Amino acid sequence: MTTGMNLAGRYTLHPGMTPSIEGHRPVMGDGVLGRLLRGQQGESVEHTLAQVFSLCSHAHRRTARLALNAANPSLETPLPEQPPVFLWLETARDHLRSIAMAWPQRQTGQPLEPDHLDWLRNCPLSLGVVAQASHENDAWDALTRLRRWVEDSLLGQPVGSWLIRHREPDAFGSWCRSHAPTLPPAQLLHTWYVQTRDMVPATRSLDLLNTNPAQQAATMTDMAHAMASTANFVQRPTWLGQCAETGPWTRLRHRNKTATAPQTIWTRLSARWIELLEFAAIKPHTPVQPKSPLLASGAVRVGEGQAIAWCEMARGLLLHWVQLDAQGRVADYRVLAPTEWNFHPQGVLAKALTTLKPHDTVSAWALAAAFDACVECQVSDPDFLETPCMN
Repeated sequence: MTTGMNLAGRYTLHPGMTPSIEGHRPVMGDGVLGRLLRGQQGESVEHTLAQVFSLCSHAHRRTARLALNAANPSLETPLPEQPPVFLWLETARDHLRSIAMAWPQRQTGQPLEPDHLDWLRNCPLSLGVVAQASHENDAWDALTRLRRWVEDSLLGQPVGSWLIRHREPDAFGSWCRSHAPTLPPAQLLHTWYVQTRDMVPATRSLDLLNTNPAQQAATMTDMAHAMASTANFVQRPTWLGQCAETGPWTRLRHRNKTATAPQTIWTRLSARWIELLEFAAIKPHTPVQPKSPLLASGAVRVGEGQAIAWCEMARGLLLHWVQLDAQGRVADYRVLAPTEWNFHPQGVLAKALTTLKPHDTVSAWALAAAFDACVECQVSDPDFLETPCMN
């Protein structure tokens, strides 16, 4: 899609400096996205969003569909909503893509070498942005093939047994150490375990989701008002006057669990690997507790022709707000993605970066991997040119 401007944007991290994060995504502010989508409706909205946010296109399509259906409840034939297995499968693919392609770059600061991907030779999931499975059974078949590959090629044991034994941070760290010589992701994780297990930044989890429908509707109505009232809110978001972080470690299903260990940079990194295995462990007809979905998604109508929708995806919580005109066409549209929460210039990541020494690019890259921007990310070094990492 040609727009005449760079919509993707980028972020630069400056260890030991203030400000410690610079950058933004132009498409998120100044009403740019609303103008791109104005006048569109139905599947054309999803198509445009998938082009703009190509890396996580499946999540944007799902969230857009939820928002459009909620904003226009009088539709005779609402757009069909996909079963959760599609979201689980594509989120697993997103995790695998990040682990395989972004992690090596963010540990070394260097371009990805071809041999870094040898461990994926028999992986059943393509790492490219691919067309989603068209039928629910096809999605289940793909998830089943993923489980078999994980068990046969990565773990050497049933994934459920592995999760029971290695979910705790130190147990997982020990597993990474023992498998580092033969499994590249384990080698990367072992290095990060040594570097980051004692890095405990202050945290404030984004807690917009709730299992109580009435409370959920009230919270999302407030968030919709915040997104709609200021054009650039989605570039520098706050909740209840404070910055917040979002990721696999802030899922709704984790909300009421008793923490047995502090939330470190290591636990944030390891959460992505562990969630990948959790998705691989799902089998058809596995009971899922209705009050704690694996990945929560939904929508609330917040005014005439207006709705907000949400979806937990690989990098955290995704939000879409839409205003339709009387004909059901987009009058305005805004997206608030995990990257804008996590790379806020006063957020958890920014504060952690300021505590580093100016030349500590190794720790800065580890932080970049933990918070995982979905656009180009760079770490500055006073002695060298900035080192880019494309996600």
